[in-house]
Amino acid sequence: MVHFPILILVFAIAFFLGSIPNGVIIGKVFFKTDIRKQGSGNIGTTNAIRAMGKKGGYAVFLLDFGKGLLSGVLANILFAHFAVDGGLFSQNACLAFAFMGCGCGHIFSPWLKFHGGKGIAVSVGCLFVTFGVIPAVIELAAFALVVVVTRYVSLGSIVAAALCPFFASYLFWGDIVAIVPCVVMGLIVIWAHRANIERLLAGTERRVGDKKEAA
Repeated sequence: MVHFPILILVFAIAFFLGSIPNGVIIGKVFFKTDIRKQGSGNIGTTNAIRAMGKKGGYAVFLLDFGKGLLSGVLANILFAHFAVDGGLFSQNACLAFAFMGCGCGHIFSPWLKFHGGKGIAVSVGCLFVTFGVIPAVIELAAFALVVVVTRYVSLGSIVAAALCPFFASYLFWGDIVAIVPCVVMGLIVIWAHRANIERLLAGTERRVGDKKEAA
């Protein structure tokens, strides 16, 4: 168990990791472009692929996934280092705060005037540590299934985010301090897709494989 200041430290470190705008960095350094001025303007994987091709987009995904994974690993390290018998909060709470911190850092990056991506690759990376491999794979499978069936990447992302509170409630049952950050993060990711939701409802959202003229 740990004390509350450790949760704040975990959140702060994860927020910093999450805030690193890999899409912008890769675009400017290797492709001489600002992906914020391309396509949807988002700095995440989907727009990175549109702006820089598969190599650039996959590199962005791996780096964003990696910073999520690293934030979870660091949360475990900090917990192991600061765990005490008189602490109030669990290891799961540390992991949940890392998940929320990294996701919020990515979506509200201070380096980009508190704008950023939509948190999917980062969240999945963190969930491999926070929830464990099997639940994280189920989340990925749900995302992939929805995308394959509907050809909407955004809808797959929204479904995956919506599953997060249910997994958290099941895995961390009784540990409200671990559950709440996961619920909050799932809702924030859905909120980050609010423009996509409007386009989905209007029938104007771009599908995978659509030509630019038809988007």
